Amino acid sequence: MRELHELTLAEASRAVAQREVSPVELAQALVDRVRRLDPAIRSFIEPTPDLALEQARVAEREIAAGGPRGPLHGIPFGLKDIYDTAGIPTTGHSRVFRHRVPDGDSECMRRLRAAGGVLLGKLATHEMGHGGPSHDLPWPAARNPWNTAHFTGGSSSGSAAALAARFLPAACGTDTGGSIRGPASLCGVDGYMPTPGLVSRYGVIPNSPTLDRCGPMARTAEDCAILLQALAGHDPRDPASRPVPATDYRAALTPDLKGMRIGVVRSYWEEEIRQSAAVAGAMEAALSTLRDLGAELEDTPWLSLRQAFDVKIAIGEPEIFAVHADALGRRAHEFGLDFLQRIVPACLFSAIDYLNAAKAHRRLTRQAMAPFARYDILVTVTQGTAPRLDAHQPLDFWRRLNAYAPANVSGGPALSVCNGFDGGLPLGMQIIGPPGADAKVLRVGHAYQQATDWHRRTPELSAARPPAVAPQSAPAVDASDPRLLDLCEQAARRANLPVDDRILGLIQAAAPYALEMSRRLAAEP
Repeated sequence: MRELHELTLAEASRAVAQREVSPVELAQALVDRVRRLDPAIRSFIEPTPDLALEQARVAEREIAAGGPRGPLHGIPFGLKDIYDTAGIPTTGHSRVFRHRVPDGDSECMRRLRAAGGVLLGKLATHEMGHGGPSHDLPWPAARNPWNTAHFTGGSSSGSAAALAARFLPAACGTDTGGSIRGPASLCGVDGYMPTPGLVSRYGVIPNSPTLDRCGPMARTAEDCAILLQALAGHDPRDPASRPVPATDYRAALTPDLKGMRIGVVRSYWEEEIRQSAAVAGAMEAALSTLRDLGAELEDTPWLSLRQAFDVKIAIGEPEIFAVHADALGRRAHEFGLDFLQRIVPACLFSAIDYLNAAKAHRRLTRQAMAPFARYDILVTVTQGTAPRLDAHQPLDFWRRLNAYAPANVSGGPALSVCNGFDGGLPLGMQIIGPPGADAKVLRVGHAYQQATDWHRRTPELSAARPPAVAPQSAPAVDASDPRLLDLCEQAARRANLPVDDRILGLIQAAAPYALEMSRRLAAEP
């Protein structure tokens, strides 16, 4: 057997069920690894080693008495720190929630514990599941285990980093515009965004009620299927939750793709975002593998990245602004710079903009279904290699397209899997399905991983502290355009934001992008 920290969820589950490894041995090995190496990765906000060992001892007794109740019994997991955990801080990686300790568990936490899972701790996130890698918060930003000078992706940053570092075999993240799939891709692990309503969002700090989804993150598609089996199910406490037919996601996995029809959205890496030769080469090799597995492939257009991005921003930013409006009015400067750069320009959007975005969302959702009359699933790129942390610019949120938003606005499931490396950093492929095609999407990811070994690669970790990254400053107010400055000031006042140079500089910097987005949405048919 390989070292305990190298075991995938499925492998650890088999070892526990066959009494080759005890839950206590597994938990202790991971607790020790986290204690020794996470100071360099910073994937945990709140490790819970004592609780994990206590829960592992209970699981060991239960398994000894009656066998495992399922594949998660005795298996350690972690939660992005926006999932409520009773009696354990849930901070959203934010100074504003620094002392927040929930009274109850999120539904996902309840289900994982009911399945016998062992909580190893709460994992780093971008602030409130939304800001970027801020360096002005009480907890440091998570680092990419493949190179700690580089970005993990976000916002499920700690979940992806902890999986890549082999600190745990299972985690949960959330995805509103790529926040599961992005960090999974940049860290070389698997991230799965389920069909909306399949996994409850109850007890999770909200971002965008329209677009938020909770989902599993692991090191293989099989492991994601195991987690989804435990997480899926109707929860009346989540208004978006819906009854779904009982599905055995793991049983639907096959080693081949015979009879599968796959549409290839090539424009996302060749036209709308011009990716590197390494990304293009990895995609071509992955497509060849899918053909070898028996799938029929054909190029197809899909949703415009620009239109999907406009809809995601013009719906998502006003919604998260509304979630935190009270705190923004009273305590705006306690939030990190990156979070503020994303959220405060939302005050520029009007009710008409929001309605135009909602109308465009309905249209794009209908358009998104057209290829699925011909194809079972779609495949496309993720986002290339992880950039350096010191190259991060908060304003890029407003000006850079990404290949994740189309799946969010389509309402279908999507999986990110590793499909290569470039300069020692992972690359990723995205597998997308229509609503309800969760088993098909996971089947494609699993078959691909049976034929390749990218997901088996492990980063070499060091206990050395990562290189420091200095906090950035807010953009200065530009008085050269008095009309734009006045527009930003009036918008800030209407939104009850502090009207000072810091807030005005952030709004003004993003204003050209937000206002152009508003004009494009108004021109939509």
